[in-house]
Amino acid sequence: MSTSQSGEKPSPITIKKYANRRLYNTATSSYVTLDHLCHMVKEGTEFVVYDAKSGDDITRSVLTQIIVEEEAKGQNMLPIGFLRQLISLYGDSMQWMVPQYLDHSMETFAQNQDQMRRYFQETMSGMFPFNALEEMGKQNMAMMENAMKMFTPLPNGETKNPAASGAPGDLEALQRKLEDLQRQMAAMAGMGTGAKKN
Repeated sequence: MSTSQSGEKPSPITIKKYANRRLYNTATSSYVTLDHLCHMVKEGTEFVVYDAKSGDDITRSVLTQIIVEEEAKGQNMLPIGFLRQLISLYGDSMQWMVPQYLDHSMETFAQNQDQMRRYFQETMSGMFPFNALEEMGKQNMAMMENAMKMFTPLPNGETKNPAASGAPGDLEALQRKLEDLQRQMAAMAGMGTGAKKN
């Protein structure tokens, strides 16, 4: 990857996927596997994947394939309940909200993770803050569960969609819930700092 003289972020590496399912890294002029791409993600290396024949951007499907491969190896991170709720939202009127919310939630989680790693490094000579780690994990999971409950389909197949119900106060109720979730995420983002001060 090349960085411009102005200090701009390096351009993503281009990966081409051929009909034989082989992946070609144009930066290194070599074929790579899903494991290679997985390591690139963990290292923070940006890349985009294009279908070599059609030129279509297939990055999303390849990243999803990496997740499937990791889950198949026994590294089960995605709870079944979460997966069922996520699947039920495809084609739903609230689908447009999910990507932005999940993206923001994972960014918040990553910030908390970095804070806990720094906390561990600074307290290696003392007691590990297991209580703080456990509490942060519970709050992260509660935040995700609360968010998904908002979108969970009702027993009759309908979705909890305040905007579509027509009731005047329902939209305000949804906005309040979103604001509550944002406050929870903001509180979690500052938790690492608060634990450090204690």
